[in-house]
Amino acid sequence: MKKTQLFCSLLAFFLVFQISGVNAQDWKKLVEEGDKLAVKQFKNADALKKFEEANKLSPNNWEILWRLSRTHVDIGEHSGGNSQLANFEKAEKYATQAIKFAPNQSITYLRRAIANGRIALFKNVFSAAGVVNSVKADVDKAIALGNGGSEVQATAHYVLGRTHNKLCEKPYIFRAPLGLGWGDIDQAIKSLNTAIKLRPNFRMFHLEIAKAYIENDQYDKARTHLNKVPGIPFLDEDDASVLAESKKLLAEIKGK
Repeated sequence: MKKTQLFCSLLAFFLVFQISGVNAQDWKKLVEEGDKLAVKQFKNADALKKFEEANKLSPNNWEILWRLSRTHVDIGEHSGGNSQLANFEKAEKYATQAIKFAPNQSITYLRRAIANGRIALFKNVFSAAGVVNSVKADVDKAIALGNGGSEVQATAHYVLGRTHNKLCEKPYIFRAPLGLGWGDIDQAIKSLNTAIKLRPNFRMFHLEIAKAYIENDQYDKARTHLNKVPGIPFLDEDDASVLAESKKLLAEIKGK
């Protein structure tokens, strides 16, 4: 009887271990496939299905949750109206869950900062001060943790720089009563330069720092970065629009 019980216990343990191993292998494969669809092919809807399947196999997995957040942001950026906001809000929800299960990972805070940044832009930055302040808090945390690799840290500095840049579109006297007086164009330039040092070949970073230099009346420096954009390889689904905007800005500052 005891031998039978021992055999059954060992069999049950083996089966659970085997199933667990298969599930781990399966969710990792789905994540790999999803990353390829999202990052290389820009097929965000297809990537979302892969990540959702992975999430069923391995719930509460921060590596899947932050990717779900990223994908909803990417889908939201290319949709419109209420559908856009709904995707950004889902992205924020998944990122918050990722933070819960991985509070020491920069990427989880970065993804929530990006999601909330999109929500703030949708609602108008200057009427969503609380959301904007949460973006800064999360991106500061991502930078302070300092992990995730150069691409994650570059993006964190970019988000911080872009947030400063956006706030500086309005005078300090207008922003200060809203609790957004911390926006600073010099800090924008500093953060964006750090992003470029960490990841020099990314079009969006050069476009954003050019905007900051234009805001600061440093037109020669702006031109230097804008002229770099066409020579940078196509890496992001929005790179074509970044190129078009950089050409437009060059024309606007011609002679300045």
